[in-house]
Amino acid sequence: KMLGEEALVPIGQPLRTSSAGALSHGSSSNLEILSHGDENTLDYRIKAADKTGSKPISLWHDVTLVHVDPATDRPTPYLNFVCEIPKFSRKKYEIATDEVGNFIKQDEKKGVLREFKKGDIFFNYGCLPRTWEDPTFVHPDAEGCRGDNDPVDVCEIGSRIVKTGEIRPVKVLGILCMIDEGEADWKVVAIDAEDKWAPFLNDIDDVAKQLPGTLDAIREWFRTYKIPDGKPPNVFGLDEKFMDKHYALEIIKECNHAWKDLITGEKERQLEECDVEVRGLVRKLSKSNLVDLSVVEDDEHPTF
Repeated sequence: KMLGEEALVPIGQPLRTSSAGALSHGSSSNLEILSHGDENTLDYRIKAADKTGSKPISLWHDVTLVHVDPATDRPTPYLNFVCEIPKFSRKKYEIATDEVGNFIKQDEKKGVLREFKKGDIFFNYGCLPRTWEDPTFVHPDAEGCRGDNDPVDVCEIGSRIVKTGEIRPVKVLGILCMIDEGEADWKVVAIDAEDKWAPFLNDIDDVAKQLPGTLDAIREWFRTYKIPDGKPPNVFGLDEKFMDKHYALEIIKECNHAWKDLITGEKERQLEECDVEVRGLVRKLSKSNLVDLSVVEDDEHPTF
């Protein structure tokens, strides 16, 4: 098959896996980032492929949550971060969760490409692969709001500008619970494992001590970035606190399990208890048939 031609998994059908596990990618070592279409158009897409050119890669489904050292083929203490929006830029690139292949596109509204009207974002922004904020689940700390139907968002605070589609190993430091138009939208704070600040940052309190003002600036960015669009400020759960690494990993683990339920069809079988709108949301997602869950068990988190 050519890039982008993989089939959707029929609702309720089990996931096809490979015997050798060659379809899962624990790092970017065997991947290259490609683009097609003209930039600044609705058709422009950024995609990943393995370097042989023979396998299409979903940056959502085919990259493992836990980073794997390409030299040893062993899990590391880090998670994989897929960058969608590089720091110091404003185009709203995102993984197209509802398109076959889950390539990255620039978001659009009524045919107009979207940018942050507030201005450039000051951290690398993206997501954790193999996670899903389940729109049928209400977390007890999320002010009664359901998940936002997307992978878990990440704010990577390192000094490197990470390119759109690039995969980097990161240290998880903490998490913020944003409520976005009635949906829970968790924001993980992380730092590139190779950043010069990484040895000094091991939990959320370290960020406050070593990089004062950073967390407040992240919160205020998310509070105000929709105001130029005529929308009210966003609000936050948990008294607006950034929760620590342990709490963040629990949220990530829940969202990884939710992704597994989605991709294996288990979630589809549970949807009869949900309202029509939620069922419709889940069925709009594109589920790659290329995922191999046997390579790295993502719920066996290494010690951070």
